[in-house]
Parts: sequence; C-alpha cells; structure tokens
Amino acid sequence: MQSTTTPFVRTVLGDIAPAEMGLTYSHEHIIIEESYPTLQDPLFLLNDVDKISQELKSFYDAGGRTMVDTMPADCGRNVLKLAEVSRRTGVNIIAPTGIHLEKYYLPNHWRYSYTEDQLTRLFIDDVMSGIDANDYNGPCINRTIHKAGMIKLATGDEKITAHQEKIFHAVVNTHLETGVPILTHSNFGKHAIDQANMFEKLGAHLEHVVISHVDRCKDTGYNRALLETGVKVEYDSAFRWKGKENQIYKLLEALLPDFPDQVTMGMDAAKNSYWQSYGGKPGLNFLLTTFKDDLQKMGLGQYYENIFFNTPAQLYSFS
Repeated sequence: MQSTTTPFVRTVLGDIAPAEMGLTYSHEHIIIEESYPTLQDPLFLLNDVDKISQELKSFYDAGGRTMVDTMPADCGRNVLKLAEVSRRTGVNIIAPTGIHLEKYYLPNHWRYSYTEDQLTRLFIDDVMSGIDANDYNGPCINRTIHKAGMIKLATGDEKITAHQEKIFHAVVNTHLETGVPILTHSNFGKHAIDQANMFEKLGAHLEHVVISHVDRCKDTGYNRALLETGVKVEYDSAFRWKGKENQIYKLLEALLPDFPDQVTMGMDAAKNSYWQSYGGKPGLNFLLTTFKDDLQKMGLGQYYENIFFNTPAQLYSFS
C-alpha cells in the first residue's frame, strides 16, 4: 500500500483532507459521455457541461460539497469534463477507475482478454499517474493530470463468475497497492454478501469498501447481515419508491441505530430525466431537502451528519 501518514481524499482536481469533503453524495453519475451504454438507452446521456454545471452549482448553493462519480473505465467516463464541472461549480468530484457490468461493454471488449496483471496495472496508473484523456478508446494513451480516487466493480443477477473474480483480484490488488477505496454495484443487493466475503478473502480493508443499491432489497435481515461483515452500504432509492410506504425509510429506521457509521447515500441519478437542468425531476437536491425533512420526521435527524459527512470522509480516504 502507498505509504502515507496523513489520510487524504483524491479528487479530480487534486488531493484534499477528508474534512474538506463536506456534505457528500456517495454514488452519482455526473458525466456519461456518448458510449455503448448511451446507445442502449439515450436517457443515460449526461454530457452537456453547461447543464451539468447548473445542477451541481445548485447542489453547492444548497450546501453540497462533494460527489462521487461512478462511471468507470471505457463506458462513458470523461475525466476532462468531470474536471471542468468541478472547476466551474466548486464541487469536489471523485473520479472512478475499475470496470462496470458486462452489459455496458461490447462482447469483444479488452476487459475479457486482459490478464489480472494487465488490469491491475491499468487501474493503478489511473490512480497514481492520471486517467487517459480518451478513456482507452484509442491506440494511444494520453494520461491527464486528473487521477482516480475510487475503484469500482460490479456483479449482476447471476452468481459471481470466473471473469468477475478476475476483476475482483485486480481491484483488490490496486486497493492494496495504492490505498484507493472500493465501491461496487449490486443488482438490487443480489450477491452483496458474496461480494463482502470475496473482499475479505482477498484481504481488502472492509472499512474502505462500500456496496451500492442494497436498499433495493427489501429484506432488512439481509441488509443487517451485510453490515455485520464490516462493509459500508450506499442507499439511493429514496426518491424512487412510490406509494405510502418507502422501503428505504424502513431500512434506515431498523439499521441506523445499530450501524450509524456504515450507511452512506446518493441519488444514482444516471438518467437525464432525473435532472432539473435537463427538464426532469426530482433534481439532485432531493436529499438536501425532501429527504432531510423526512429523516427529521422519522426521528433520525441525528444520523444525517454521519450519512453525509463523517462516514463518506472515512470511507473515501486513502489510508
């Protein structure tokens, strides 16, 4: 692991102290450039720097300070636009490396042919040297000054495959070599405990691992068992639930008292139809307004500081 005595957070514009993160959204999609995912669903297209800056400036004006972008290597990542948005708005942005779900890549993508060592080297270079300006879409690599501050992997509905195990190994290799924190995608929480067990087996530091979307699994016992492994969770479906009963609120009521330091939140607003600057709703300030009020009404307001300040600052620190 990289030798350091002082924890830091690596943003797209440089390293900052964890205390400088301020109010943090832990799972966002700030930029999704024209790519294979946007060909599948045009609503994924988030590449208008003016509109994106407008939305993030509103977030900043409402008290937000940091967002974690979660579109990793070669599936819509554009680090130059992330840096430009950060400069325009004052919002700290943590840029990702790693690999997303298989469905966001062509069947002959290099993720399948690269060895564990090759993937590890690529990820380490993103963290330590700088992300390629072309995001590995061309024969030449032009590394920028903008470095990755998080590494991502994803599993789907099926059990963890041999190919995904290779990704796990490369991700943990990078984590152990550099200290970079780990974020994962789970499909409605499926295989989240298997992910946690895999990370423990490979020697990852579980206090710097967060598994996303587990609130889309309604089983409180499953969420509790996952938290008992020591990983953190990221919940992002508060604005998605329809009807009288909001499942995420039930989970928060049941789990926050026992796991106050392991829950983070974000919007995961990967479709432009969720952004007010694109003419959609509810807008990225939802967690700063409606959700904050709801948390107070549930008698859980005392956990707001942990969810959005203390826990992300510890989670996303290089140790």
